[in-house]
Amino acid sequence: MAPITFISSAPRSISPSDHRQLVASTPTSFNDIPPVLRHKEDSVAVSLEPPLEGFSTEDGAKGTLYVTESVLAFLSNTGKGFQIEYPTITLHAIARGEAGPTIYCQLDEGSQGDGASETEEVQDMRELKLLPTDPASLEPIFEALSLCAALHPDPQGSDDDMDDAFVDAADGGGFETFTGDEAQELSEVGRVRSNFINDNRYAPY
Repeated sequence: MAPITFISSAPRSISPSDHRQLVASTPTSFNDIPPVLRHKEDSVAVSLEPPLEGFSTEDGAKGTLYVTESVLAFLSNTGKGFQIEYPTITLHAIARGEAGPTIYCQLDEGSQGDGASETEEVQDMRELKLLPTDPASLEPIFEALSLCAALHPDPQGSDDDMDDAFVDAADGGGFETFTGDEAQELSEVGRVRSNFINDNRYAPY
């Protein structure tokens, strides 16, 4: 499946409680059970840079965001929408910019392809910003996105990469310790999903 695909209706999903009931009933095939919907948010605006061909600024002005365990989806009030595979989302964070707080994502549309050069990978990178009308929804969206993204580890990752990371750290490979307090922002991208990796607050069901 393409990393970003257009949709014209809400993605197929099921609530956590309905999912528990279906699993407990021992269905004929677990593959037929719809993905769990972790968060739904109305009145959300989205922006893509570079723009997504076939999806206008008007389409991104207002719609509904769906965070399911299979895809992140947006359906505009115009009837147009798109859904994104989680391995495509290489970074997501709560960003605090001039336009106000948003969910900021980096999308690597070449992450599921083979044989791409470093130059091509850079060109494939796209930025997505989610701007909910209610700022209080940023945290629930971020947490749901973190949970669902954790269910889809990077298919290109390897144990060798992790070994290299530990070797570099052991050699003092340039890591710096942040010594500021909680009132200080590390960057515009403020919080990244690595925060979530060691957090056991979230259970799938």
